[in-house]
Amino acid sequence: MRLTTLLFCMVAPFAAVAQDNYPAKPVKVLVPYSPGGATDIIARIVAQRLTESLKESFIVENRPGANGNIALEATAKAPADGYTLLVGNVSTNAINENIYADQLTIRPTRDLVGITKLVEIPHIVVANANFPANNIGEFVAAAKKAPGKINYASVGMGSYPHLDMERLERVAGIELTHVPYKGGAGQAIPAMIGGEVQVAFFNMASLLPHIRSGRLKALAAVPAERLAELPNVPTLAEQGYPGIGTNAWQGMFAPAATPKPVIDKLYSSVAGVLTKPEQKDGLAKQMMSVAVSKSPEEFSELVRKETQAWGDFVREAKIKVE
Repeated sequence: MRLTTLLFCMVAPFAAVAQDNYPAKPVKVLVPYSPGGATDIIARIVAQRLTESLKESFIVENRPGANGNIALEATAKAPADGYTLLVGNVSTNAINENIYADQLTIRPTRDLVGITKLVEIPHIVVANANFPANNIGEFVAAAKKAPGKINYASVGMGSYPHLDMERLERVAGIELTHVPYKGGAGQAIPAMIGGEVQVAFFNMASLLPHIRSGRLKALAAVPAERLAELPNVPTLAEQGYPGIGTNAWQGMFAPAATPKPVIDKLYSSVAGVLTKPEQKDGLAKQMMSVAVSKSPEEFSELVRKETQAWGDFVREAKIKVE
């Protein structure tokens, strides 16, 4: 028997046992932003539930910076054994591949594999409580009177809050000043409350408590229908700007070469905990709709298609990070 064949025969059973026993040690769940935003919130909920169901610790580690690229690269370059995972979103895992093509040393659609979509979160256009505009028409009018004087926040250059506002600027014929926050919504929202920036596209999971407290105010809802939580806030379409805004999702990923039995076990475990009625109801109260994919393959294909679509927009708009 050839040496390589002999070694394979010796190692394969141990590899299979390791996969069957997964997880046999703590699992790192990387989050590409600082604590406090939607990605961090859902990552911590899922990590806690997996810790309970799989009887091993799933530990969230925040790796903010470079608009998510630090966490992306750390995950892609980690051992493909299921012990380093990523909770990312449409910005990190569909947009960054296009925006940061020259900076990334990895390619997310090639070097990461999707496990499942986790949740979808409705978005709104939100403003500082003292901002004089109360709707999109008033916001656009104010911006036209003072080109470049209104600041808008994002979670980084090329993130969907940045690109969505770029779209609105183009359609409305206005000029704003972009202020990116590398720490994500956890940094950007306090800055907006404090008046450092005036407006942004952000998700309701991060914003609703601040809107209810009066520290922020909603100018428009992104979904096709008004939000039940904000019935008096018209949609962007109602205010003359249809087709602007992102259907934002959060999802779980692993290094591309992670064994399929491990991916399948993670998928079934996540699906099992998120689709429980009490968990779905609890997340709904936080403005997160459970949206588990039918399979890891379906989720990976969704990410591939969205990456291609965002690439088309980025090239058309000639947006590039040097």
